[in-house]
Amino acid sequence: MRSHLEPSPALLAARDRGPLVRSLGVTVAGLALYGFTVGFWRSPLMGVYVAIKLPLLVLLTLGCNGFLNGLLGGLLGSGLGFRQSAQALLSAFAVAALVLASLAPVTFFLALNAPPPDAPGAATAHASFLLSHTLLIAVAGVIGVLRLKSLMRNHCRTRRIARQTLLAWIAGNAFIGAQFSWILRPFFGSPRLRVAFLRDDPLQGNFYEALWNALRQLLPAGAIAVAAVVIAVTAGLGMLLHSQRKPLPS
Repeated sequence: MRSHLEPSPALLAARDRGPLVRSLGVTVAGLALYGFTVGFWRSPLMGVYVAIKLPLLVLLTLGCNGFLNGLLGGLLGSGLGFRQSAQALLSAFAVAALVLASLAPVTFFLALNAPPPDAPGAATAHASFLLSHTLLIAVAGVIGVLRLKSLMRNHCRTRRIARQTLLAWIAGNAFIGAQFSWILRPFFGSPRLRVAFLRDDPLQGNFYEALWNALRQLLPAGAIAVAAVVIAVTAGLGMLLHSQRKPLPS
């Protein structure tokens, strides 16, 4: 039996709002549950704040990417307009929200057993939360978008166009979502700063600087360099092996 959240060809053509409302409800509920565990380490109030802000973050990302991907639909040749792109991406976000909600019990107990914000190791715990939750959200987002693979292959003229469209969606979600997350911070709550819904200086700094500082907090410079080389070599080998595969018929 087909799940309500499993994408079908009718998703891109139907005007029925039922699947759209279900996807929106699952996205908001799943992200709110997971978001509470993200902020709970700093305080229960921060958990409530993040339960509100994480769905808001995804909806802002969806709104911006729906417009951007509507333009990319013409450039890449997928034929997807603003509404179709937004509907497909909302379906992907619903899947990502289910993945994150399933991890909420684990992340809640991790926060419950981590050093408290006033402990000597609080800065290290904060950096660990930033990196681990960033990784979990990124993986869930990729899983959600890749779930649209068969749908895009059936809709687009060639597999190349479908693949380029999915990669553009992943890149857009990652870039825009990262910057919106910085503007809407805090999500984890720095131990040395007061609990607040938003920071007084939302445009100061950027997400990537915070991610780099968290890496430096946890790993020495040599380990970061080795990890970067390993990732680069792995990505290079993957691209080489992919280019040597026999191309599939379009």
